[in-house]
Amino acid sequence: MAAGYLDILRARHAARLLTGTLVGRLPNGTAHIAIVLFTRAEGGSYTLAGALAAVYGLATAVGQPLLGRAVDLYGQPRVQLPASVLSALGMALLAVAGLGSLPLAYAAVALAGVFTPPLEGGLRALWPSVLGSEERVHRAYAMDAVAQEIMFTVGPLLVTLLVSLWSPAAALLVINTIGVLGALSVILSEPSRSWRSAPREAHWLGALRSRGLLALLGSFFFVGMALGSITVAGVAYADDHGRESVYGWLMAALGLGALIGGAVYGARQWSGPPERRLRVIVALLALGYLPLMLTPGVVAMTVLAAVAGVFLAPAIACSFIVVDRHAPRGTVTEAFSWLVTTFGVGAAAGTAVAGPAVELGGTSWSFAVAGAGGVAALLVLLATGGILAAPGHSAVALRGPEGDRSGAAEPGLSPGHQA
Repeated sequence: MAAGYLDILRARHAARLLTGTLVGRLPNGTAHIAIVLFTRAEGGSYTLAGALAAVYGLATAVGQPLLGRAVDLYGQPRVQLPASVLSALGMALLAVAGLGSLPLAYAAVALAGVFTPPLEGGLRALWPSVLGSEERVHRAYAMDAVAQEIMFTVGPLLVTLLVSLWSPAAALLVINTIGVLGALSVILSEPSRSWRSAPREAHWLGALRSRGLLALLGSFFFVGMALGSITVAGVAYADDHGRESVYGWLMAALGLGALIGGAVYGARQWSGPPERRLRVIVALLALGYLPLMLTPGVVAMTVLAAVAGVFLAPAIACSFIVVDRHAPRGTVTEAFSWLVTTFGVGAAAGTAVAGPAVELGGTSWSFAVAGAGGVAALLVLLATGGILAAPGHSAVALRGPEGDRSGAAEPGLSPGHQA
């Protein structure tokens, strides 16, 4: 397991790109947590906290595909750098202005969300030119998912640590400053500066003209909904038990479970179509969310949170390969950005629903939103099985397209590839 990941990290630029992307995504990965804690510290209700987090998620949903398409057209540095700075300025405005003017608070989180840089999709576009073989690229997808879970494990703890040492406002400022530095590390790297997307067919729908991609996005909307609802439900559970630190431990346990699951998933090669495998993984993911409604004591709840997270990273890693198989040529960053967007919209819906659910029915109701989201994600995959069974294109990951000055094409698999 470790040998395969070390092989990837030894590749030139790989460690820098992975680390820089994770650090650059820290503001986005912790935004919902930071916004909820900031709002509660300022005296705002759960509903307001959920609404602000929802606006951030929706704004991210709008910005990611637009910025992703811009990256495909104009390259990474010209888009990623200004976007990261503007996003950080939006969160800084929220931290400084507070909730005294709600329109200004909503505008601040919207600005931060719209300009969240598409670093995640950008990294996956860079892997083929950096790693040199499809097998290593696929392992990098799994490692990427595992590394994200490290961020989602450490991120909540870092936010709660900054809140306890200083304040929620300081946490917003520090996290977003770190994020800009991470994005800058990626943007200044040689692979990012030289990368160009494969030639693309002019079409106003871009990546969304793929029916298979639309089916995948429909499912992962509900996965995002489940995760977004847990953000609010976890805070409510911590309030019920009178300890703010409980929230950080629950989120860290969720991330730790996903980290373990992703590491095991990426350690082996899988046979059979990834679309079929994804259905099984999402079914197990849904099964893990349902027991959270029991809301037992802190120790048992932490264990349940860890179990609930085990199949998250495998689901994400498998979805990356499915995106490869269904995204139209020349839309790599945009296609992956749509996946991020789907999570953003789903998470926004989850936080928006979970807030009132806490106030109407208590903490168990908010965790029920997560369980319902997991089940709905599975139902979408089952209903669209025929569409997902037929990949829409056959891209060759390592063939440099005409006009690709770096010699790196978008990552892609042939329809018969066995993941």
